[in-house]
Amino acid sequence: MSIVSRPLSRKEASAYLYDIHGIRRSPATLAKYASVGGGPPFRKAARTPIYDPPQLDQWADEITSPTVRSTSQLNQSSSEAA
Repeated sequence: MSIVSRPLSRKEASAYLYDIHGIRRSPATLAKYASVGGGPPFRKAARTPIYDPPQLDQWADEITSPTVRSTSQLNQSSSEAA
């Protein structure tokens, strides 16, 4: 799904998540995730964190629900997973 092949800065990763996946995460939130966990994988180039678009795509898939036709299906999916 990735249309960008180069690593992205934190600001660019934030824009990519919104533009491609509709997920709003500010650069500050991505920085917080980098500190406490729970965010997309990243690497560091010297002091600069960089994000690979395929890993951003994978993380976006992990944090979103499957496609459903009604909210009642969301409850079924979560109870089946447990």
